[in-house]
Amino acid sequence: MLFTASALTGPTRMSHDHADLIWRAEAVEHVCRTRQSVLDGSRSESVPLDDVAGRVLAEPIDATEDVPAFDHATMDGYAFDATDDYPLTVVDAGVYPEDEPPSIDDGEAVEIATGAPLPPAANAVLKREDSTVDDGQLTGPSLDPGTYTYQRGSNVEAGERLFDAGTRLSPKDAILLGDLGYESVAVTGQLSVGVLATGTEIHEDRQNDLDSPMLMGLIRSWGHEATYEGTVPDDYDAVESAITALAEQYDVVLTTGGTSVGHRDYVVRALEALGEVQFHRVRIRPGKPIALATLPGAVAFAIPGKPLGAHTVSTLVMRPFFTGDTDLPHVEATFERDLAMGPEGFEYVVPVVLDDDSAMPLGHADSPLQVYDDVFDPSVLSSSSRATRADGFVSTQTAIDAGDRVDIVPYPVVE
Repeated sequence: MLFTASALTGPTRMSHDHADLIWRAEAVEHVCRTRQSVLDGSRSESVPLDDVAGRVLAEPIDATEDVPAFDHATMDGYAFDATDDYPLTVVDAGVYPEDEPPSIDDGEAVEIATGAPLPPAANAVLKREDSTVDDGQLTGPSLDPGTYTYQRGSNVEAGERLFDAGTRLSPKDAILLGDLGYESVAVTGQLSVGVLATGTEIHEDRQNDLDSPMLMGLIRSWGHEATYEGTVPDDYDAVESAITALAEQYDVVLTTGGTSVGHRDYVVRALEALGEVQFHRVRIRPGKPIALATLPGAVAFAIPGKPLGAHTVSTLVMRPFFTGDTDLPHVEATFERDLAMGPEGFEYVVPVVLDDDSAMPLGHADSPLQVYDDVFDPSVLSSSSRATRADGFVSTQTAIDAGDRVDIVPYPVVE
């Protein structure tokens, strides 16, 4: 286990009114606070740069020196003071990236390779193809100071905060870390996640468990460890017992199904009995009945059972807990059909397929999946496995007209 019960903080114990839905922004705030509690109580380990992808920094990283440490050339050619007049006397045998920068006097130039440090008195590089050297004398076109040079500290300045603690690293971050001289960095331990599917129909193999493989794939792509822990039927004692056991074994308990308010939806009731439910039900359709709870020594997410709804609410609400990332980068496209929404007071997440600059709502009668006509139907769409063939989604609280320019979040952004 990465943390203890004392590391988890939240609101005081209260009686949850499950009729009180919250907006996504508030749910994400709960998720991020819970994440910070986990990070504050977690252990750290050192990993090499080739293993940083998906890992979370345990401590901030500041630059200890300017990078680059010297002005250097960005072209092969000749380095000199651009305020000097031609001809210039070429001195020295040349400067290469591994060399210490030589000294030059007024009226002098030195041959230089790309990436080599400039002499202290030089401020420009005349590229080789523009230069003429005759009997040791250099001539060429006039230059402005700074031409074909990369200035000291222009990449990183000493003392600059480059990475905050809690940052989720990507493969490209290894470039900057390596340039700063790091061979390894301290990261928090990977969270262990136990995935439990609920539902008698799944437990008795009368219906495929479509959610667990998807959720485990998300957890792993977000940089953590996921283990499938099987199924339990719709029986309160079985659900509570399974969650209790998993909370003793894993950092995070992730359940699917049984999160609504039906007679056999036992998961949230069990979480209330075992710990503190931070929220239950978010104003997102599809995916509304998600819950977050803190248990003794563990965090629990209860995800609804309908596949598209499960994916939608997991990526929009649960993802920041594992990644620390709340941004939703998007591309703009033209919406292809008039589409009304259901009751007010919800954020509707509409899957779309993209064709160049056009976005067709997948599920519309004119799309490859015919689920609705002119009113978005998240209830039916949420159960459709074909809907996962969408390229991205648009989030809206109001109707969309054909021809409207809309922001599309591509699915790879959240996965």
